[in-house]
Amino acid sequence: MTALHTLLTTTAALAMLTAAAAAQETGQQDEDTGYTPGGQSGYDAALVAIEPEDTAVRVGLAGEDPADIARYILASNGAAAGAQISPDGSQVAFRWSITGEPQLWVAPAEGGQPVRLTYGNGITFFSWAPDGQSLIYGADNDGNEQEAFYLIAADGSSERVILPAEAGAFRVFGDFAGGGERIVYASTARTGLDFDIYTADVGTGAASLVYEGRFGNYPGEVSPDGRLVTVSQSRGEDSNDLYLLNLETGERTTVSAPERRAAHEGVEWFDDSSGFLLATNREREYAALMEYDIEAGSFELVEAEEGHDIENVTLCGANDRWLAFTTNEDGFSVLHLRDRRRDRALEAPELPAGVYSLHCSGDSDAMAITVSGYATPGSVFVWDFAGRELHQTFAAPMAGLDPDRLVRPESVRMTARDGVELQGLLYLPDESSRQGEGAPPVVFFVHGGPTAQSRPNFDAVVQYHVDRGVAVFEPNVRGSTGFGHTYVTLDDRENRLHSIRDLVDMLEALREDGRVDADRAAVVGGSYGGYAVNAVLANYPGNFIAGASLYGVADWVTALEVASPALRASDRIEYGDITEERWQEFYRENSPIRQAEHIDVPVLYSHGVNDPRIDIAETETMVRTLRENGVEAVYVRIPDEGHGWRKLSNQLFYYRLQAEFLEEKLGLGEGE
Repeated sequence: MTALHTLLTTTAALAMLTAAAAAQETGQQDEDTGYTPGGQSGYDAALVAIEPEDTAVRVGLAGEDPADIARYILASNGAAAGAQISPDGSQVAFRWSITGEPQLWVAPAEGGQPVRLTYGNGITFFSWAPDGQSLIYGADNDGNEQEAFYLIAADGSSERVILPAEAGAFRVFGDFAGGGERIVYASTARTGLDFDIYTADVGTGAASLVYEGRFGNYPGEVSPDGRLVTVSQSRGEDSNDLYLLNLETGERTTVSAPERRAAHEGVEWFDDSSGFLLATNREREYAALMEYDIEAGSFELVEAEEGHDIENVTLCGANDRWLAFTTNEDGFSVLHLRDRRRDRALEAPELPAGVYSLHCSGDSDAMAITVSGYATPGSVFVWDFAGRELHQTFAAPMAGLDPDRLVRPESVRMTARDGVELQGLLYLPDESSRQGEGAPPVVFFVHGGPTAQSRPNFDAVVQYHVDRGVAVFEPNVRGSTGFGHTYVTLDDRENRLHSIRDLVDMLEALREDGRVDADRAAVVGGSYGGYAVNAVLANYPGNFIAGASLYGVADWVTALEVASPALRASDRIEYGDITEERWQEFYRENSPIRQAEHIDVPVLYSHGVNDPRIDIAETETMVRTLRENGVEAVYVRIPDEGHGWRKLSNQLFYYRLQAEFLEEKLGLGEGE
């Protein structure tokens, strides 16, 4: 009997003993937010499920080969994320989950001991105040996404609530205004669905409604003169219209709302408030760097990269002297720098390969660069434009892993049966990691979104499997970003299942390639990726021998009806308007929950009780159906999580179990 079977036996018995107590809590609202755990109707406490146990964490020994999965997860949680440099360029703030939850830390820009600022339930965002003496951050309740906003001193010595959590108030922070005296943010407090634009006094928390929105309206950057804020209105999962909102009058004017939808990202205001730079694929296949002139109301092309999106547009230094941006080249970031005063390109510093994010602040010549790469969990560098110097502010701890053993993915392109070119990242184990003769088994890791992209950032679970002798393929099926406007639209509405079919075509292409054993293939995904797992197993049986669906969509009718406001704001173009009968009929027919009887392979299901995006009942129905049909359906229910696992203890528990489940189904022996 494997360790997994032992765990299932003991936890099943425990689940039955505690079902009555859990049932008493089902449907009870949280007093602070009014949110009901377990979706619309509450979770089914009588359904046998595994819940995380409070047990000692085992991590193995440093240098072991293969390393314990805990070391990969600890390395991932040791990554810095979203680094922002202070207005004077002296400090860098970042999210760090080294304690088990994402908290706010600061460190000297040139490197030194990081200082922890927050100690609560984990933060959701942060931003420096204009004076650099404090930061704003958000925090919710165990992943329910209904945030409170706080202001904390940069040295952590004082802290206070600006806006407490409010029932039905999903919020999106925009920017500071009035020299830091006010904040601009969006909230659904008025209707529970529509995002309106508000300002709030930082000192008193007194809020004022500036603009009543419809669906998704999100504030961006406030102009340096404090008059205007950019507002992004969702137009599908991948695009948005762009507006300017006058904070004093509430008047909204259109910047860009083209007939053919487009994305507008990375607005960077000029110091004189005359206009801004941004990355947009307006009237283009790939996002280019463009300049918008407010007085003229016109766009001008600044720079474009053939076949690649421009991202991370950043202006730095006094009088906007320095320009930085990245290009997305098959998922890898390439950094570009320019001296605008002298109109010349600068040589970029050498950085680890991976995915970059950039940040400048105030008039400082310093720029923070966060790097997440296949061998770099999440490190922070500061580039000094004036001195042409690169400092490593923060080096992510490797938790005893040997970075030389981490595998760089290969970009692989293949052709779907209808002629569409597809792309994915293939991680192949080296000879020392392989088990047995022949090609290794393969696990498909399907990204969420669906308008996202698998990129070569650090992925603990991927690297763990590769080190254990399993190949990993991360498919960018049609509908993924990073491959042009046309590609991202190919799975819209009635074409939803075309992207699911791509998974089968990609598996067949890998079979012909011969480097993996396509007869031993499993498929894994979370959120929309969880839907993809359900859908491909139900619609294309006989291709994958196992699956793992994390908090995945099973019933599109329910999912689109009860989605959180931010999702409903963008779902109409991607999926259709679920209030219309034709779309209800389409998704009644094409939802995995009504096709579950066709799934005939083992599936590992999991869901967080506090998930505000996808109803936990969808996962429970899939579990129930498979079990009634005699198909193995292991179910992990996590009481203190929402849409994804934030807490270290839950990550360790779940991913250890998932790894063992997959290895057993792929025929790799007893697992750990």
